Amino acid sequence: MSIPSASPNILYSFRRCPYAMRARLALKYSGLPVELREVDLNAVPAELSAASSKNTVPVLVTPGGEVIDESWDIVLWSLRHNDPDNGLGDDEANVIPADQLLEINDFSFKEDLDRYKYFERYPEHPQEYYRKRGEEFLEELEEILSETRYLLGDRPTLADIGVFPFIRQFAGVDRDWFDQSPYPHLRNWLDEWLASELFKSVMVKHPLWKPGDTPVYL
Repeated sequence: MSIPSASPNILYSFRRCPYAMRARLALKYSGLPVELREVDLNAVPAELSAASSKNTVPVLVTPGGEVIDESWDIVLWSLRHNDPDNGLGDDEANVIPADQLLEINDFSFKEDLDRYKYFERYPEHPQEYYRKRGEEFLEELEEILSETRYLLGDRPTLADIGVFPFIRQFAGVDRDWFDQSPYPHLRNWLDEWLASELFKSVMVKHPLWKPGDTPVYL
């Protein structure tokens, strides 16, 4: 990829992290110039630690030195800077309903997802128990998607970008089960995102970044 004409933003990322995935999707969708720095979370580079004491991803550093280290804030920042397909809606009409979905996704559903995926760490209940808890959110999404193609209407918005990486992870724990589950609209929505050029473009594998490397652009 050619070097952007404008000074790029810098995104510290980890390919499989759903939070980082969300940030990459939003930045790629926005078309803003971004230098991608893939890092090892077990050996966090000093540059990332200097930018954010959280020592995790994603972290966005702008040319002006602003640091954004929450994935949803990166989504909002990206679309507020450039929103080619009106993912925010007129006068940011999609932000409030997206925030409501994200509150469920990022807290109760994410907790259930972690326990479902890593059930050996939580022996208080069998894996199926945690899956059933997570299904409460799947049922809500299925109901929405039975009426609209995407979570907030007939086109993708920031809500889809925010939720998709986590549904992908939940489905991936046991894809055979998910393919037989009573969520056909959610399954179609997930498969459409998985097949999208946007998703494929942000999932390209890159070597781990180290100082002095030739920049890689998102």
